[in-house]
Amino acid sequence: MIRIDGVRWTYSGADAPTLDGLTLHVRPGETVVLCGPSGCGKSTALRLMNGLIPHFHEGELEGGAHLDGQAVADLPLDRLGRRTGTVLQHPYRQFFTDTTETELAFALENFGEPAEHIRERVTTVLDEHHLRGFTDRRLQELSGGQQQQVACAAAATHRPPVLLFDEPTSNLSAAAIERFTAMLTRLRAEGATVVIAEHRLHFLRDVADRVVALRDGRVHTEWSGQEFAALDDATLHAEGLRGLTLISRPAPPPAVAHGASVAGPTPPAGVPENGVVLRDVRCAFRGRRVLDIEEAFLPAGAITAVTGPNGVGKSTLARVLTGLQRHEGDMFLDGRRLSRTQRQRASAIVMQDVQRQLFTDSVEAELRLDARSQALLGDLDLAHLSDRHPLSLSGGQQQRLVVAAARLSARRIVVFDEPSSGVDRRHLHSITQVMRDLAAEGVVVLLISHDDELLAGAADQELRLKAIDGT
Repeated sequence: MIRIDGVRWTYSGADAPTLDGLTLHVRPGETVVLCGPSGCGKSTALRLMNGLIPHFHEGELEGGAHLDGQAVADLPLDRLGRRTGTVLQHPYRQFFTDTTETELAFALENFGEPAEHIRERVTTVLDEHHLRGFTDRRLQELSGGQQQQVACAAAATHRPPVLLFDEPTSNLSAAAIERFTAMLTRLRAEGATVVIAEHRLHFLRDVADRVVALRDGRVHTEWSGQEFAALDDATLHAEGLRGLTLISRPAPPPAVAHGASVAGPTPPAGVPENGVVLRDVRCAFRGRRVLDIEEAFLPAGAITAVTGPNGVGKSTLARVLTGLQRHEGDMFLDGRRLSRTQRQRASAIVMQDVQRQLFTDSVEAELRLDARSQALLGDLDLAHLSDRHPLSLSGGQQQRLVVAAARLSARRIVVFDEPSSGVDRRHLHSITQVMRDLAAEGVVVLLISHDDELLAGAADQELRLKAIDGT
């Protein structure tokens, strides 16, 4: 089905190849997981399989990639579109319409399928993927995790024989990961060929037929699905891979908060001397309330984890805190009320899509390197990339670069929104240490995450949100 033979690929402007002698064969109907440290070439390998390389990305290609016996470079784009479905790391970049139903129908309409068939298929997919609750909102109004769910469904709607997923669970709640796993099981039963690039591996231990670890742009080692499921944590740690067992993390103390958006509210305990206080904060989009907090206390010198299902307002809260979102109510820092403009000056944020926060032409310029930033780049394994353009980095490397910028921002409020997206085991710990260092300096740190492994090592208290209707 997919054959990659001795491929060497160097992106235009890069001084070293991202793929360096990659050889990988994927059999029809096989589910293959690509893993390995961020920057090892996982996303680039997927781009090679679906024709984004060399059709859309510029660079130098040596070696061959074939789909169904034909060179990918020679296949017309409509043929590639029919044969493959892809989910990118940041799904909103691949949306062509503004609603869930029209996005699901988009590929079928382009292929000229009969309208009645399209309607039937979209109805089926909405039910299979539990997307009925998304149809009354525009895609841009959905949370990052909800957008990810729509992208996964849209990639499979036209039933391509090859499905390619790049970090498909990075923003998903536990319940949404269960639904995605069920989707993979259905695809396997239907005979689809599936390739998944992932750092979170626990949900794949009973799904993968083969697991391939990449390093430095080539295959480092591989296991059968059974061999992989039997690996102990010491072996995974030595390979730099995340664990296969879902962590049962102890619940940290609940944050003092109450309101319609708060799950398990706690009674008010008085205004803290240092930290953030929210009062009567409410947000609505097109008349639909998405956040309602009567009062919440976020202490300085601590990491407050904000958790809850996809779509309950976690990222909205992040935008409120940092002055990026209009809202009702007030916010106080150390007892002083802050306007939205003052909050923007007092805060830093690591967004889900960090490419929106990269502005210069090199890693060095992004941080204005000094001795302190050079040490931080070393801690985050970015020192060797100081001359690289930020947009030439892998998703995980970009994530760590923006984390570094937030660390050096000297702001009183720092928000991390899903900072472990695209992050391997080693760098999960280094990002945790960045948050710990900020808290130790008296910063108000907010961590939004579904990643239990990150939460177990970082959270000092937990603000759990729920949908305002109680779900």
